[in-house]
Amino acid sequence: MKTITLNEAKNLKHGQIVYHTINKNSDGTAQRWKVNGKVQTWKKDLTRVKIPVKYGMYRYDYITENELDLISLTAD
Repeated sequence: MKTITLNEAKNLKHGQIVYHTINKNSDGTAQRWKVNGKVQTWKKDLTRVKIPVKYGMYRYDYITENELDLISLTAD
């Protein structure tokens, strides 16, 4: 899987689907995470990003610039 870049992360939109590169579903496919809000960026530090995501019915989390190597835009 091709991991996401910082610019691609900044351009994610609410409702877009991203795929986890390590975590798998029980059938072996990549976990689907839905962007659950607006991507937060910082003016003083252009390398920071915070992406709100949802997985499953009740799980919510954030992806930061440190975890961008764990997500992809395609489910290869």
